[in-house]
Amino acid sequence: MRTSDVRACGAMPSRSLNRLSARELIRLLELGEISSIDILRDCLARIDEREETVRAWAHLEADAAYAEAARIAGQPSRGILRGIPLGVKDVIDTADMPTAYGSPIYQGHRPAADAAVVAAVKGAGGIVLGKTVTAEFAHRFPGPTTHPLDPSRTPGGSSSGSAACVADFMVPLALGTQTTASTIRPASYCGVVGYRPSYGLVSCWGIKPSSGSFDTVGVFARDIPDCALLRDVLLGVEPQPVRLPDNAPRIGFCRTRLWPMVEPAAASRIEAAVSRLAASGAHVIDVNLPAVFDPVASAHRAISSYELAQNLVAERLFHEDKLSRLLKEGKMAEGLHCSIPDYFEAVKRLEAARMAIDGVFAPLDVFITPSTTGIAPVGTASTGTSDFGAIWTALHLPSMSIPLPDGLMGMPLGIQLVARRGEDIKLGDMAMWIADKWR
Repeated sequence: MRTSDVRACGAMPSRSLNRLSARELIRLLELGEISSIDILRDCLARIDEREETVRAWAHLEADAAYAEAARIAGQPSRGILRGIPLGVKDVIDTADMPTAYGSPIYQGHRPAADAAVVAAVKGAGGIVLGKTVTAEFAHRFPGPTTHPLDPSRTPGGSSSGSAACVADFMVPLALGTQTTASTIRPASYCGVVGYRPSYGLVSCWGIKPSSGSFDTVGVFARDIPDCALLRDVLLGVEPQPVRLPDNAPRIGFCRTRLWPMVEPAAASRIEAAVSRLAASGAHVIDVNLPAVFDPVASAHRAISSYELAQNLVAERLFHEDKLSRLLKEGKMAEGLHCSIPDYFEAVKRLEAARMAIDGVFAPLDVFITPSTTGIAPVGTASTGTSDFGAIWTALHLPSMSIPLPDGLMGMPLGIQLVARRGEDIKLGDMAMWIADKWR
């Protein structure tokens, strides 16, 4: 349904509720000052105003959202999210609306059940407003989404629509996925918080597999506490407020061997931001990853290509004409040419690196490292390089992109924070400390 139908539902509230955080909206709902109907009206009005340009949505369900809001309002226990609307990336199954995985092969496809994360959101009182645009099978061939601040630029991918709809104030929260950098990169480009949990922490049941060795759910929000809120909803635990650490964090500035790829203006901005943290009391040291980490990126590429080709057998054999040339001649072809010995050699190299990472982290709380090469590139035929997410995804570590202050050239620029596997709560706390020093 197009959002013009919302106009029949009454006058718009005077407040721009779509610009508030999820926590602020929940507080107003608890006080009885607004209803979830009011929130939906503002969100849908924003979508009606901006969707023709941003094109973040693959499918919208305005009527169903209003009906669900009314149902939740009538319940004595309304859940943690109390009727907050969200976007869900279109590789994540939803039983009550189509899930096409960014491919014409699955146009109109209706899954039999909700993905685990969708069920968790609904169980907490969240309302899935619609499905957000994804690159084809969460890979590289982009959908139609443009950057909210400059439609001539890419919003990043593959979670393009999820990042863009949050950045453009269409909804306060959205779900994405990440196999390489599909949450971190678009979050950086669009100027929102993007969080990739520790591998295995959040269930991927009901999500179209790309590479089972790396696939992870992603979370998008406009601030760190909202990100933590949705994290806890997905985990089914009582929400824990983000807490500033008692002591200044120990930060490892890990440029990695990819640092020469960072655009000079972005590199200067990142170094200045890190220096500001040191001046604010953080213990900052330079971190150089030892040689055992050199093959991580290539190992990730080999494994993810092999597994992608294995997961898309039916699409390749029976619907090859509907696959993009970029997919067929790129990663799928690489995967088909990856031998079994090469696959397991890559697995072995990653296992060695994962064994070594705790030793690198021993004196530190968190790494700071680039999210991308710089600001969102001009052009929408590509979603940008994924290199800066690959190493941390391959190592199964939790990561978060948070916006740097003031951005660059009028566009957002994010920086990536990485923590030990399993230290997702600590990652949020460290991110809050860092963001606080940049205000």
